[in-house]
Amino acid sequence: MKILVCISKSPDTTSKIAFTDGNTKFDENGVQYIVNPYDEWYALVRALELKEANGGTVTTITVGTAADDSVIRKALAIGADDAVRIDAEPTDAYFTAMQIAEHAKAGGYDLVLAGKETINYNGSQVGGMIAEAMDLPFISLASKMDVNGSTVTLETEILGGVQILEADMPLVISCAKGMAEQRIPNMRGIMAARTKPLNVVAPAAIEALTSYESYTLPEAKSACKMIDPENMDELVALLHNEAKVI
Repeated sequence: MKILVCISKSPDTTSKIAFTDGNTKFDENGVQYIVNPYDEWYALVRALELKEANGGTVTTITVGTAADDSVIRKALAIGADDAVRIDAEPTDAYFTAMQIAEHAKAGGYDLVLAGKETINYNGSQVGGMIAEAMDLPFISLASKMDVNGSTVTLETEILGGVQILEADMPLVISCAKGMAEQRIPNMRGIMAARTKPLNVVAPAAIEALTSYESYTLPEAKSACKMIDPENMDELVALLHNEAKVI
């Protein structure tokens, strides 16, 4: 079984977010990048579990520059066999998805896995675009996956229950919480990652369809109002008129 896992980088959740150039660019100064948790914890780890159970290989793919190599090496340390980096700035979801699809078409992959979204953009677009470009079935927000021969059985959460689906490989899947548990790289994996192949390839001639005009930070949270427990009328009035929750 050949599995391709899409890997992207995201700022660590403790990073201070700021913007430059008139709020048109993200300020990367002092930002610590990590593997996007949905890509790492769910897509990559489940791919490794399937490889361990059924044999095969796990390859990661990233659209990014040389600055992303340390993040890619972490994915290799967790257990991926090799990695591909498409040498381009991931300017938007369409550009990223089309670059991955162009490379994956010739790879003969049984599964293409991605996290359900990135924690910095929350777009949840790339997986579906890859599937469309490769003319493959797409299952989104899968929380469980089992493989029996060439058939994949998946679970996705729906309103009031769980939906069970079956599809034949090859297919594209976006992975959500429940798919797998986080793995911590051990020293052996970290050392092995230094020598695993990281293949840098030129990007395809694809133009991005969107651009970012500006960014804004959310408004600061207002101060907490303390209400005397004996003054229920005031509390009810605030909940009704200001918070608008009743």
